[in-house]
Amino acid sequence: MNVEATVRQLADLESIRDLARRYAHFVWQKDAANAVALFADDAEMDTGDRPPIRGREALLEAYQAMFATSEFHPTIHNHVVEFDSSGNGASGTCYLSLEATIDGVSQVGTGVYRDRYARVGDAWKFQSRKLSMVYLVESDSCRSKP
Repeated sequence: MNVEATVRQLADLESIRDLARRYAHFVWQKDAANAVALFADDAEMDTGDRPPIRGREALLEAYQAMFATSEFHPTIHNHVVEFDSSGNGASGTCYLSLEATIDGVSQVGTGVYRDRYARVGDAWKFQSRKLSMVYLVESDSCRSKP
């Protein structure tokens, strides 16, 4: 690989990893519009607890509804990315540590995102995300106060 190609791949790798970090940041901030802006127009999100959500409009509605009743504090780590041969697509895995308050109940958990990324113009976007929770359990010591 020549120097230009190496630099481009490193820049793409950082952009994709930043995509996952920004997603976690916007979820922390309950910023549905900016979280959804990280997805391609025809993207799909599969949270594992409902049918997959398809398209930005449906994603925005779902995130707004979730953020109205719950708080999510994700931390993303161990992000592994593999580029496809075209250079305009990639797949990745990143691991999730989660603290959440869902309908007034504090919970902690861990899981994994399995992602597909697509280059859209000059930016990388989520084409699909599939969340698989390893566990999500109630945290008695962090129960929300009424």
